[in-house]
Amino acid sequence: MVAWLLLLSLALALALAPAAHAEQAEGVVLTSDTGRAPLPPGSDPASLRLVAERAVVEAGDALWALDPDGDRWRPAQDPAAAGLQVLDTARLGARDYRLLGQGRRLERIEQVSWSGDRLQAQALPALPEALQAPRAAVLGGRLYVAGLAADGRARLWSLDPAGTAPWRAHDGWPGDAAPAALAAQRLALYLATGDGALWRWTADDGWAARAALPAPVVRGQVVAVGQAHLLWLLDAGDGERPRLYHVITDAWSDWPGATPAGATGLARGNGVLWAAPGGGLREVRLETGKHLLGVADWLVIALYMAAVLGMGFWFYLRDQTASASDYFVGGRSIPFWAAGISLYATNTSSISFIAIPAKAFDTNWQYMTNNLMAVIGLVFVAVWIVPLLRRLDLMSVFSYLETRFHPAIRMLSSALCIVMQIGARMSVILFLPALAISTITGLDVVWSILMMGVFTIIYATVGGSRAVIWTDVVQVLVMFGGALFAVGFVFWQSGAELPQLMAAAAAEDKTRLLDFSFDLTKATVWGFVFLVVFDVVLTFPKDQVLMQRALSTTDDKAAGRSIWAFAAIMIPGGFVFYGIGTALWMYYRDNPERLNPLLPVDATFPLFIAAELPVGVTGLIIAGIFAAAMSTLSSIINSVGTLVSVDFYQKLARSPDEKTAVRIAEWSGVMVGVVGIAIALLMSRYDIQSLFDVSIELAGLLGGGFAGAYTLGMFTRRANSPGVAIGVAGSIVITLACWWMDLVHPYFYLAISIALCIVIGYVASLFFPPPSRSLAGLTIHTPAR
Repeated sequence: MVAWLLLLSLALALALAPAAHAEQAEGVVLTSDTGRAPLPPGSDPASLRLVAERAVVEAGDALWALDPDGDRWRPAQDPAAAGLQVLDTARLGARDYRLLGQGRRLERIEQVSWSGDRLQAQALPALPEALQAPRAAVLGGRLYVAGLAADGRARLWSLDPAGTAPWRAHDGWPGDAAPAALAAQRLALYLATGDGALWRWTADDGWAARAALPAPVVRGQVVAVGQAHLLWLLDAGDGERPRLYHVITDAWSDWPGATPAGATGLARGNGVLWAAPGGGLREVRLETGKHLLGVADWLVIALYMAAVLGMGFWFYLRDQTASASDYFVGGRSIPFWAAGISLYATNTSSISFIAIPAKAFDTNWQYMTNNLMAVIGLVFVAVWIVPLLRRLDLMSVFSYLETRFHPAIRMLSSALCIVMQIGARMSVILFLPALAISTITGLDVVWSILMMGVFTIIYATVGGSRAVIWTDVVQVLVMFGGALFAVGFVFWQSGAELPQLMAAAAAEDKTRLLDFSFDLTKATVWGFVFLVVFDVVLTFPKDQVLMQRALSTTDDKAAGRSIWAFAAIMIPGGFVFYGIGTALWMYYRDNPERLNPLLPVDATFPLFIAAELPVGVTGLIIAGIFAAAMSTLSSIINSVGTLVSVDFYQKLARSPDEKTAVRIAEWSGVMVGVVGIAIALLMSRYDIQSLFDVSIELAGLLGGGFAGAYTLGMFTRRANSPGVAIGVAGSIVITLACWWMDLVHPYFYLAISIALCIVIGYVASLFFPPPSRSLAGLTIHTPAR
């Protein structure tokens, strides 16, 4: 039945593929036009500017400030600026700064704020040299000022306004042209110069030329919009015109809103405040358009979800008298190839389907190095680790820690694993597809999270491990089908040859794969080597979600083969998802007007699915997003339920029985799902630029300590219970200190935590007697008798 429903879905999508989303192709970005209070009599529209987030205008010697709601102008006072002109302003959070001077010469830099309708100013330390034509922006908590020195050379200075350190000098931009505007966006400065050039500056790479300005900048007017756009006001010859610049693709696009003839503009927030020659004032702002799915899209999604849910209930009806072994590990009868595919499906979540394409779209393929190194690590796992644990006939991998060390270490590690799976994985994986649904259908993120979460809870808890594994096999096919179609569609739409497209991407460093630098604050090859050693080889034994698939196979040899199957899929799968990101970069480089500046970068692929793909195919790829999320979510729910039942109920209950153990696992899965939904709803309220990095950071902080306990148990004979307990506690405390002081890139947290646990735990073990129990079958040095 499942196969027929999926074939029907695919046939429907292909039949409707020629029909494009005509109604969606319009209105990727919408605008709103709102009237504001007219300018005060005698105002000079050219003096309109933004000071501490309020629009101000001069009328003779008087200064007027617009109320935040835009309904009224109030007389304002600015005693600190007497006799000086405001040359530029900059803002970060609640802090506002302005540059004061005479003509083009900078005289003073101030931090300003409003007290009612009166501006209060606090002078900052003076620059070490005088500057002409200064421009300011705030990046990473530092105030940057660009200008020309007395010798006519370009200068860039920066200051931490909250610190005591003096101004820091940076290299000036090439050409020494006068700065026309300066803005910060996506960890970089963007400087427009009077000769029409646009430059990007970062602390690591310095200055780099970008696409030239289409026209001169008007009065330094530029503002950051969303996570990756800059809104500029340019002189089009016949008046002022806004233009949007996308910093990732280095592409310019037209302003989608109205531009009043002869009006003077002020860029602020997500739009432009227009002052007409007669004094009228209007504000045109960007709005997010909604892209409703067609009937065919919903039909494809409904058929797919019905198929998956049907599989769950089929296994439920079939296994109503199933034992605990049947529910937790599929009766240990799963073929190795199905377990391997399930391993890949579980490891490849909505993070892979949404956040990894966004990462490749934003940067390059450096994170793909993790996949390449992981395959090498999986060889070691397949040969040494998985067979050892499979021979013990475990249902919870943490049972090993009790046999090798102590029940308390088992229960503590199991509890930390549950927290990590819910906080670092489940909530992120639940939030990302909800973001996709919200972007595409306009359904509120809250309702999207609830819909996804409730559906997954039902599917994961009724069918047990067998349902989870076999639906994973189906979901991998759907997931890859949708991903490959998306890549092919971009290439087909471009009309160019593949070598030509790849050469263009390589010229912008978009396919860069390996970084051999030794900078510990970046994602380098050496960081990934450490990550794989610690995250794949040394943490695989403690990952109940993955190990439960290997434990479901028939014997230790089949368990090892499941890891080989997993590794065989990982590299081509990685190239597919990183290829999506590069394909998106190619598409939006040529079609920047199709981007929505208000959406986060993580929503780029969902936007493409909604606005560009044919009817029916959109539904199929959304089903692929569901597949990516559901496979991991269901595995987490099933595995956490297993841990609660096996590690806590069966250990603490006086007379545990299998039927109650299964029921506790089912209800635990429901509770875990509810908690995951709650955390995902909390995450939806924050602007997180890369959820991929967030998940890595949380996993490193929470998952490293007890992973080191497995290393000590499996690879040493001397480690004992007190020493391992000290190692786990010490590693967690020190890793949290590294996070608090922001010492290294988040990718290193996991490696640091594991290494600390191993070193501290082994040294501490030397102060206690060696283990007295038999270690046969528990280490690689002591095979089972």
